[in-house]
Amino acid sequence: MRPLTLALILATAAPAADLWELPPTRYAGTPATDPIALLAADLASGRRTLEGTTPLERLRTVLRLLEIPVESQILVFSKTSKQNNLITPTRPRSIFFNENAYLGYVPGGVIEVIVHDPALGVVYYSINPRHSVLPAARIQRDVSDCLSCHGTARTESVPGMLVRSVFPDRTGQPILPLGSFLTDHHSPIGERWGGYYVTGTSSLPHLGNRTFEPTTNRPPASATPTIQTLSGRFDTTRYLRPTSDIVALMILEHQCTVHNHLTAAAIQYRRSAWLQQSLDPGSDPATGSPGQQADIAAHRIVDLLLFKDEAPLGADGIEGDPAYQEAFTARFPQTPEGRSLADFNLYDRIFKHRCSFMIHSKAFAALPQRVKSAVFARLREALSTESEIAPHLSPQERTRIDEILRATVPGYR
Repeated sequence: MRPLTLALILATAAPAADLWELPPTRYAGTPATDPIALLAADLASGRRTLEGTTPLERLRTVLRLLEIPVESQILVFSKTSKQNNLITPTRPRSIFFNENAYLGYVPGGVIEVIVHDPALGVVYYSINPRHSVLPAARIQRDVSDCLSCHGTARTESVPGMLVRSVFPDRTGQPILPLGSFLTDHHSPIGERWGGYYVTGTSSLPHLGNRTFEPTTNRPPASATPTIQTLSGRFDTTRYLRPTSDIVALMILEHQCTVHNHLTAAAIQYRRSAWLQQSLDPGSDPATGSPGQQADIAAHRIVDLLLFKDEAPLGADGIEGDPAYQEAFTARFPQTPEGRSLADFNLYDRIFKHRCSFMIHSKAFAALPQRVKSAVFARLREALSTESEIAPHLSPQERTRIDEILRATVPGYR
């Protein structure tokens, strides 16, 4: 079948279900094989117990399992999650993350986990940390409720993540008439962190550490005093750290957007290839409509990986907790010369070498080979000295990034 014919079928067919519920993904009916799914099976069979005697100890157990550093903690006090009834400015929800998983916990509630699965993209779980719950019922996978927010156009129309900045009132409830922002590394600092506590320093004003009163006009961002600890604002002994680090916030915003695009590229390509093979079993899934889709996705992904149109950080940049920066950089490989995609700048931009660490993520590793090859080809073109794909990168920075990728990313060269 010609690519045009297949493209017309795809464009005119009205899907009976969300893309991720169609073959070959079949999200809800396909067993997950991620670390939390394996833990759930072990708990149900009695092969393992959830270590710890308190909710915080069990929280640490799950963080260790997912290799998430406690230093990544972010605290959000806006009522913008499934556990809104528990969240207030004096009892914020903590978020922890690495490049492969995200974990949320508010005292008195369940542990919420989003984790990468090699076949499904990202999967959602709740873990009850209390003793009274039977082991077999401690971990529940969610295939519907979470997706009402985490499976929309705001997450590239696949199960994903989003970071919202809102205008919370003194109870943490978003003031809806004032609107909200979806934030990533393109977002001006003045739109970010509404409803979040922010420890560290920003040379530009932002919306964090504040509550608002209902008004007809959207309040502007404002400069806030430097806050290094949240001790004294609420009972921080109920949390693993008294911080909500500004650098961690910026990393989270960037990586959620990249993660969503990687997941979308994988699910969309596999669906297109499945359809092409169904209609024309002898066709090559690397060509035709699936190949075109892979190339389009690669253009979007490379722009994100190379931080195209990254928002300025202000004259003096940002300053955060060195403990988080050390924990973050330790996760990623270095060249023999000691360079890494995780090397920070934090003055005029987040990173010294502007190619995303998400190229080391499990989501990137799980991309279909046709998509991954297209990304690598686009990256090589963007980093060549003659290219105009990434004009924001100097020739010297392009060379350094290319050297780092060749030394640390399998398959790049």
